Amino acid sequence: MASSLTRNCSRFSKAISVRFMSNLPENTVYGGPKPQNPNQRVTLTHLRQKHRKGEPITVVTAYDYPSAVHLDTAAGIDVCLVGDSASMVVHGHDTTLPISLDEMLVHCRAVARGAKRPLLVGDLPLVPTSQALAVDTVVRVLKEGGMDAIKLEGGSASRITAAKAIVEAGIAVIGHVGLTPQAISVLGGFRPQGRNIASAVKVVETAMALQEAGCFSVVLECIPPPVAAAATSALKIPTIGIGAGPFCSGQVLVYHDLLGMMQHPHHAKVTPKFCKQYANVGEVINKALMEYKEEVSKKVFPGPSHSPYKITASELDGFLTELQNLGFDKAVSAAASATENMEPSK
Repeated sequence: MASSLTRNCSRFSKAISVRFMSNLPENTVYGGPKPQNPNQRVTLTHLRQKHRKGEPITVVTAYDYPSAVHLDTAAGIDVCLVGDSASMVVHGHDTTLPISLDEMLVHCRAVARGAKRPLLVGDLPLVPTSQALAVDTVVRVLKEGGMDAIKLEGGSASRITAAKAIVEAGIAVIGHVGLTPQAISVLGGFRPQGRNIASAVKVVETAMALQEAGCFSVVLECIPPPVAAAATSALKIPTIGIGAGPFCSGQVLVYHDLLGMMQHPHHAKVTPKFCKQYANVGEVINKALMEYKEEVSKKVFPGPSHSPYKITASELDGFLTELQNLGFDKAVSAAASATENMEPSK
């Protein structure tokens, strides 16, 4: 009996040890807190530790499996945000408003399959903010999308109430103030916030209200650096800046923007001024596509080295005989000519 119990406990322990999901509780009943392992998933505890130490938190968006893999294997990105900016970056819309929850769930699932280390945060698209519906929607983002937490835009009373209800349901929430793209109809477009006294005070007060609602972090978007510095100082939780200067607890950029991937005029107009391009991947992509087109047009690609599947001489002879019996004389000539052209040059 004792040995059976020991084996079951051992299997349970191993199952937990290999499933490094960031939403698993770190404080076990008997063991107490476990030290962070860099090979395990990033957790809220990990982010809080970085914040206490004054270490900047790194956040990058991702919308699909390949970009998630890049973030996972890069130099320790802390948080992977599946942003509703996919509406603009991936789907080609001019705003974030058109993207639906079902579309966001597709992106979330793809990212969850590719990113095993960062904390995964799903952006909540524009949805009615009734408490019940908000919680139901967020549950879908975690259960169906594989996310660890969600990001909720805005600081209206209804949004703060929704954030509080979501937190009370046991779900981690990042708030978002300043320029909130889902509210551009109210803001009058993609306009910076906090540029006058009333707006700057509102940014700080809204961030404080989101902290009070239980958010574990707040994104500050497109506000002057002194306002971001004030909000960061007033809060006890980390701030994540995007176009808010260097005085936040961390920074977030869009994957495609920081890689310089967007060369199309549409993407040029939606790439923000605050973004630094760390590469010009778009130029590399364009060059590769042009070279591909040229080689195909000149029948250079595919050559023998990229045509790896062979047929033995005896099988080929039999194949040609069958073609002749079927009356496909032109096909016989084509196959024979292809055999000669595919032979490596001496």
